[in-house]
Amino acid sequence: MTEDEARQSIEARYGVSRGTRLARFAEMLRDAAATHNLVAPSTLDQIWSRHIMDSAQLLDLATDDRAWLDVGSGAGLPGLVIACLQDAPVELVEPRRLRTEFLASVVYDLSLSNVDIVTAKVERTTGIVGVIAARAVGSLDQLFTMGRHRADLSTVWVLPKGRNAHSEVEAARVYWQGSFHVERSVTAEDSFIVVAHGVRPK
Repeated sequence: MTEDEARQSIEARYGVSRGTRLARFAEMLRDAAATHNLVAPSTLDQIWSRHIMDSAQLLDLATDDRAWLDVGSGAGLPGLVIACLQDAPVELVEPRRLRTEFLASVVYDLSLSNVDIVTAKVERTTGIVGVIAARAVGSLDQLFTMGRHRADLSTVWVLPKGRNAHSEVEAARVYWQGSFHVERSVTAEDSFIVVAHGVRPK
């Protein structure tokens, strides 16, 4: 998928105005990447296909209109993309202040009234949410341990993973029960997304 194809696909589905907002986010991400170490430099020319589309696809896997929680939001992936594409509340939790300062600058620039930014580890936050997402933040077992207090049995977990998604699910099943499903990512054949429902300790 090329950059143009990724942007056109998102604009066809969500509208040009939301695509324009994401284009501004991509611009700010490129500008800040060097000083904030937000994404791998090798992916800066593929922001739409590697990062924005990769985040946007999560909406198809969690249609709940309750609040989203993005654990370890970093550059705002997937949380800021989700916030640009729909109107439900999105909470960005990130412990590093330099990164939350970047997130705050994007939220202000894009006038995203549905975003709340918290500078903290997720373990220090409270409140049940409808969807929990996390990108490149530890194993499934670690994520469930860190975030279980933010979930109830109706919460959907949508967790992008690499090629080891299936083995991570099997490892997590030792300590956790629930419904676990693995979906192939639309952006890379060797990447997968774990979708989990009803997650609770054994």
